[in-house]
Amino acid sequence: MAYNAVKMADWQISEAAEKNMPAPNEWQEKLGLEKDEMLPMGRLAKLDFLKIINRLRDKPDGKYIEVTAITPTPLGEGKSTTSCGLMEGLGKRGVNVGGALRQPSGGPTMNVKGTAAGGGNSLLIPMTEFSLGLTGDINDIMNSHNLAMVALTSRMQHERNYNDEQLARLTGMPRLNIDPTRIELGWIMDFCAQALRNIIIGIGGRFDGFTMQSKFGIAVGSECMAILAVIKDLADLKKRLNEITVAFDKSGTPVTTGDLEVGNAMTAFMRNTINPTMMCTAEYNPCMVHAGPFANIAVGQSSIIADRVGLKLFDYHVTESGFAADIGFEKFWNVKCRFSGLKPHVSVLTSTIRALKMHGGGPKVVAGIALPATYTKEDLRLVEKGCENMVHHINTIRKAGINPVVCINRFYTDTDAECAIVRKAAEAAGARCAESKHWELGGNGALEFADAVIDACNEENDFKFLYPIEMKLRDRVTNIAREVYGADGVSWTAEAEAKAKMLENDPKYDDYATMMVKTHLSLTHDPVLKGVPKGWILPIRDVLIYSGAKFLCPCAGTISLMPGTGSNPAFRRVDVDVDSGKVSGLF
Repeated sequence: MAYNAVKMADWQISEAAEKNMPAPNEWQEKLGLEKDEMLPMGRLAKLDFLKIINRLRDKPDGKYIEVTAITPTPLGEGKSTTSCGLMEGLGKRGVNVGGALRQPSGGPTMNVKGTAAGGGNSLLIPMTEFSLGLTGDINDIMNSHNLAMVALTSRMQHERNYNDEQLARLTGMPRLNIDPTRIELGWIMDFCAQALRNIIIGIGGRFDGFTMQSKFGIAVGSECMAILAVIKDLADLKKRLNEITVAFDKSGTPVTTGDLEVGNAMTAFMRNTINPTMMCTAEYNPCMVHAGPFANIAVGQSSIIADRVGLKLFDYHVTESGFAADIGFEKFWNVKCRFSGLKPHVSVLTSTIRALKMHGGGPKVVAGIALPATYTKEDLRLVEKGCENMVHHINTIRKAGINPVVCINRFYTDTDAECAIVRKAAEAAGARCAESKHWELGGNGALEFADAVIDACNEENDFKFLYPIEMKLRDRVTNIAREVYGADGVSWTAEAEAKAKMLENDPKYDDYATMMVKTHLSLTHDPVLKGVPKGWILPIRDVLIYSGAKFLCPCAGTISLMPGTGSNPAFRRVDVDVDSGKVSGLF
């Protein structure tokens, strides 16, 4: 049944739907799993992915569906809601469907945006567990990452305090000569804490650490999280956790977690994170939750492991990529699929009348502030002009050789005339288009949407990457800037270009993925520019190296790895009933 999404808060819908939520043993039967393939954890369960993959290795994969979006407003355009709605709509059509979504960070959950559970009648349940740590993966990642920082800072202290003879006698380890001005790693926590972006540590005596500048980042921005999203198995995790660059020595040589002899202990903390957690939508369609990497400096998607499991368990497997198609889909296309070897069938482009009006010249949208009246009244001119942004993203998806489906994530304030303009523009650009009211009506509101996706999945495609892996880094960046962002070209600071040349001349980095870093609020590097800007150059100011994840990250503009908490944060509305222990106020 569909709940009254207009009158009920998301947490209330989740609480109502949880009354009939299948228990872990019921999921085992529904999914045809062996008893030892499901690892119950309270109301939830983890899946032993390796046992499932090995047992089903000869079974053909299902249809692989990715959900992305047009360039969003700061409010987001409902990709998670659309992903859940698609699963529900496909479920209503009687197909074997499931999915995989990212685990949310506690930072946005308790800040302005709220959790990433979806919303209305298309959300993941149980919402409380989903929003507040799930089965502990992010906590394990924090312990793993911060252990590396403990290893680094304590090693620097001991190398300062002891001479070579004392160091060898006490530790049996060589001197690493770490340069305190070239520390790559910081500490992490799972909240948005702007006060910790720049800190001084080690204040005190010689036994109180090494005095130096340091920093905190948000947990989902950790390289450990980025690694979890792309690994094949536990052995791959262990190898990569030993290859993270934490600093450089005074001669400019990278110092890794392996040099600090901490990578194996980091793996011990993360050994259980490799197994996805099973949840479901409000209509009880199975959905795994696994990994939650930052969409700016990592793939911004759930894990390759979860996709491999889903494609064996389900005939239709739905996953979502972070931000818009210029960032999320591009990384799904050229990084995640290259790492995994998996080929998608369809990409869903989530579109809203609200975002199209913004791109058409509508007033500024600010999170936490009431929408201007323009966004809740019919304005055909703004919608038509804003469709340029949608068409740009459709063309990007078509360059990958797969079939685009535009989902108009319809709000109850949208009009038929506005939606008709979007449909006409989408179909003229070569995409299927469907309206969907999944937020309001659940699966019954997503039937046209589900049918369009089924049709697109059954149509032939010719998946191909944007660039060959042999292409040099600077050429890759130019290719992405022109073909995906619509830039005229790329400019490099002297420092960034020198670093790029160094990386191009070292065979070690030939197969590293190119992980672009830029704002998600514009096709350009400038978040203020909306629509489809013309005549601009993408400026690259730096190239970050993630040696464990195997990413090279060209940076366009400044990206903070520690978001800030706003003036009206979500935690003000979260409460606990002391009699029942139930949590309210999550959204």
